[in-house]
Amino acid sequence: MIKVGVISDTHIPFFSKTLPKNIEKYFQGVELILHAGDLVDLGTLNELKKLSKRVEAVCGNMDLPNVEAILPKKKIITVGKYSIGLIHGWGPPKNLLKYVTEAFTKDSVDIIVFGHSHEPYNEEKEGILYFNPGSASDKSAKCENTIGILELNAVKRGKIIKL
Repeated sequence: MIKVGVISDTHIPFFSKTLPKNIEKYFQGVELILHAGDLVDLGTLNELKKLSKRVEAVCGNMDLPNVEAILPKKKIITVGKYSIGLIHGWGPPKNLLKYVTEAFTKDSVDIIVFGHSHEPYNEEKEGILYFNPGSASDKSAKCENTIGILELNAVKRGKIIKL
């Protein structure tokens, strides 16, 4: 089984100064980490690289210009036999699934990993697993801090983890 760590909407240093310390135990042994945007600061990537040799990320709507200059808005990553579309997302949460689906209509993907809403989402529709790990550091009363794990073998499966 291939294990993939998934994180989004860290908003460092605005929501938190650093990544939550306990993500180390959940991301132990992952083959790679996906960050679905709104890192804000590039230092977040360096911290994630201490947890996994391979880190893939996209920029989000709140990222600073130096992050936008380095990271694409979307990318496709192959992991084992699966093709994963990675994107942040945009617009109102009620239309988020529509937007991220449309972003990959010309691509063949098995999984779409996205962020933006700060709300976890883990559901398969028409053969595509839609996975949003939520926000790892949002401190607002309406959000629990969450990350995710994708488990990829004969079946693709996502798990949301409350921090």
